[in-house]
Amino acid sequence: MNNFFFDLINKSDPVFFLISGPCVIENYETTYLIADHLKKVANLLDIPFIFKASFDKANRTSFQSFRGPGFEHGLDILGAIKKDLNIPILSDIHLPDQAKKAAQVLDIIQIPAFLCRQTDLIMAACNTGKPVNIKKGQFLSPLECRNIINKAKESGNTNICITERGSSFGYNNLVVDFRSIPIIKNLGVPVVFDATHSVQLPGGAIDSSAGERQFVPTLSKAAIAAGVDGLFIETHPDPDKALCDGPNSLPLNDIKDFLSTLLAIKKVVG
Repeated sequence: MNNFFFDLINKSDPVFFLISGPCVIENYETTYLIADHLKKVANLLDIPFIFKASFDKANRTSFQSFRGPGFEHGLDILGAIKKDLNIPILSDIHLPDQAKKAAQVLDIIQIPAFLCRQTDLIMAACNTGKPVNIKKGQFLSPLECRNIINKAKESGNTNICITERGSSFGYNNLVVDFRSIPIIKNLGVPVVFDATHSVQLPGGAIDSSAGERQFVPTLSKAAIAAGVDGLFIETHPDPDKALCDGPNSLPLNDIKDFLSTLLAIKKVVG
């Protein structure tokens, strides 16, 4: 099957691919430090790695919350890191007219969960010809991803991936139904599990989201056992001081041991 994401995992089996980085670009130095550390760990463990960082968090809970460096400067930082470290880069776009310019820098374009039903945005991303990772909205069932995939297919782009990131469960809470992994895979696309956003408590701190990072390992192990193709992990050198999504981000120094455990599970379940 002609799919960028399937090709990643077919190079070395049994394995999963990793999408990881900070929630948002805080500055070049911190972003480079995280990317460099993740590249070294991924190379050591022989895990296909895609670096992720957002140039703009347009859906922050509060108007006062840090959003990032913005589209132009953010792409400049991502482009420099891509060149310096020779790694593939993923980031999310929020408007259709961002797609073409973003595609000049990004290797993979991501559609945020809240925007996964925006037809013009999906089509603009897919029409660039770049691989597209679409995050399943918290408000959608797994089977409803068929509609998203069908929109993407209209562009002729087969390099599509769906990311599961939990479902809304009452106020300020998400739950993960691991049946979603085989259900979405049966739609013919690779599935990524977003372990860090799945433990987010949206709006749980009133003017920002809270999170329960202690449950990231538990959910990740379950996702690997359920047959997920890739993992999405946000990480930071000091999550308690991160400018975005710190409560659900993993400490950077914990990543190696964490991934080693998941690889062991993957080898058992195949």
